[in-house]
Amino acid sequence: MEEGHHLERWEGYVDWRNRPALRGFHGGMLAAFFVLVVEILENLANASNLVLYLLKNMNFSPSRSANTVTDFMGTNISSRTSWRILIGRGLAILTVQAHLSSIKPLTSASISCGQVSGNKEVMLFVGLYLVALGVGGIKGSLPPHGADQFDANTQQGRKKRSTFFNYFIFCLSCGALVAVTLVVWIEDSKGFAWGFGISAITILFSIPIFLAGSHTYKNKTPTGSPLTTIFKVLAAALFNRCSSRSSSTLAVSTAMSPRKQIQTTDGGDNEKATSKLPETLTEGLEFLHIAIVETPIHPSLDCSVTQVEEVKIVFRILPIFASTFMLNCCLAQLSTFSVQQAATMNTKLGSFMIPPASLPIFPILITMILAPIYDHLIIPFARRVTKTEMGISHLRRIGFGLILSIMAMAVAAMVENKRKMIAIQADLIDSPEALPITFLWVSLQYLFLGSVDLFTLAGLLEFFFSEAPASMRSLAMALSWASLAMGYYLSSLLVSVVNRITASLSNQPWLSGRNLNHYQLDRFYWLMCVLSGLNFLQFIFWANQYKYKPVTSPSLA
Repeated sequence: MEEGHHLERWEGYVDWRNRPALRGFHGGMLAAFFVLVVEILENLANASNLVLYLLKNMNFSPSRSANTVTDFMGTNISSRTSWRILIGRGLAILTVQAHLSSIKPLTSASISCGQVSGNKEVMLFVGLYLVALGVGGIKGSLPPHGADQFDANTQQGRKKRSTFFNYFIFCLSCGALVAVTLVVWIEDSKGFAWGFGISAITILFSIPIFLAGSHTYKNKTPTGSPLTTIFKVLAAALFNRCSSRSSSTLAVSTAMSPRKQIQTTDGGDNEKATSKLPETLTEGLEFLHIAIVETPIHPSLDCSVTQVEEVKIVFRILPIFASTFMLNCCLAQLSTFSVQQAATMNTKLGSFMIPPASLPIFPILITMILAPIYDHLIIPFARRVTKTEMGISHLRRIGFGLILSIMAMAVAAMVENKRKMIAIQADLIDSPEALPITFLWVSLQYLFLGSVDLFTLAGLLEFFFSEAPASMRSLAMALSWASLAMGYYLSSLLVSVVNRITASLSNQPWLSGRNLNHYQLDRFYWLMCVLSGLNFLQFIFWANQYKYKPVTSPSLA
């Protein structure tokens, strides 16, 4: 009876009252459903219209507003309830500033007004970065919490987990759809105070929804920070190398004593099917092997084979992580220069005037259509053809997203060249009038870049979750969002570096001034296309070197 009761438990997991989580009562698709709904509400704090708010209401230049948004988005993505409260407070500050003219800079179409400064600027950035930190906390914890609701021991559980990641991107797009249509329309017609206020209310409303699912969640038992294991192994390797111990004390052979062959640091055996680590040291990254010695310098530096192998797995996925920086640098353009391009063009669609910040609706709709097709048609077909569990490997999925980003930058450069030619031909280079060219041309680059999320972001999330040791999954999942953050920061850095170099060569920076028509944006896009191509080549190198962690099924004995 005791054994049967034991088999009903999720080993290594507890419920919201810190009692053992039980199979059939905790976890599964119902628990993941609450996570997906919360992701829809959380993504309403979308920054697609922020660049125009800074440009028109805070009097920023196009390049500074672009850099501010990419810095915001970078911080944005770097206990789940407290993060939502932080977002609500940040949006409340932005709402108050957008509503009260006394704490905004003067704005006028006829005269030149200075950009926001002093206490007003402090208030702006306090509001922005409270939102950014709050959203970053949610992004780092929500996907792994949802993925943990499925049984990693069974093939059916792993397939459901894959479906969860695909629908996580679908729900992210659902929230973004409302953000770039309804919220943007309200901001353009009623004012930014209304838009920020609605976003704040929605974020706060997500708190009771998340808590409503508490009785269905299985929560992983805390086991300490994975960073502790990483620093411990690195420190042990460094000190042991410097101590010049005799080679006979180094555990560099494959035969280890039972004392060193300890279990994984997560303490549970529910992950053995997918996270089983070797009991002997594997080839590669041999400099870490010296972390294991019979008599460590200090007891706190006593490392096991398992701990060293866990750190080696993290090191092996880092090149894949770095390969996505450039892709996310391209994605940053959707929230910055692409919106500014559309704002200079004819945004009429029939009798409707489309806000430029609503342009992301095109890739969002594509993603919402493709996500179910990919999960229910393409993946099952690929599984039958390849006779593998994944069907399409995570790295192939990421690589396809990188190819799309290269194509997007080439298209963006050609569209910008066409836009500037129209401005010259119509003699509207220095005019604020809309150019006689439809904004739908810009939507082409949105279609390519917008589809990247379904392939690269979902692929990264699942790749890091499935490849990382069980004790380091939260850290590995955070790398997916850290990649986005690094891409946005790289975009800001690239704009600054390009301006500095081009200013020194021709006394005229490519991306400077208040008039986008004077920018050399097409050249900037071509530069990003070339850099993306070089990035893809180095991704191919690391992808060919990478060996997936073997997946074994639990014994029936």
